[in-house]
Amino acid sequence: MDTKKWEWRKIAGCLSLLAICLQMGCESNPHQQGEILYTNFCVNCHMEDGTGLEGLIPPLAKADFVQKYPAEVACIIRYGTSDTLRVNGMPYANPMPGFPQLSDFEIANIINYMNQAWGNDYGYLRFDVVEKGLEACADD
Repeated sequence: MDTKKWEWRKIAGCLSLLAICLQMGCESNPHQQGEILYTNFCVNCHMEDGTGLEGLIPPLAKADFVQKYPAEVACIIRYGTSDTLRVNGMPYANPMPGFPQLSDFEIANIINYMNQAWGNDYGYLRFDVVEKGLEACADD
């Protein structure tokens, strides 16, 4: 087969795949990094399904706290907390360690994963909201 014809067929095939990818969405899981980070840093306590441990570790699935206070969630992920948190009307007093090694971007990805996982429908949290929230709590 002529080399030029073969090259054009390869280019046409790549363009076809690109067109399909753009139509269907190349990324089947837009929250993949957040999910991986959640699995690596959060799942041991908050469980794979986000249910936490009743009375000890707050749930993240269908959690009013996650929905209402995203900037505070970012601060808790970064710095941890020893405060008593009220989630879905229940108090949780166990301290949570922080993860200062996570970047602002990684924290935003974790929160955006939580915002859509386990039946949560809390929308997309913009990076600048996370960044400003983390700046505010860094001064505390």
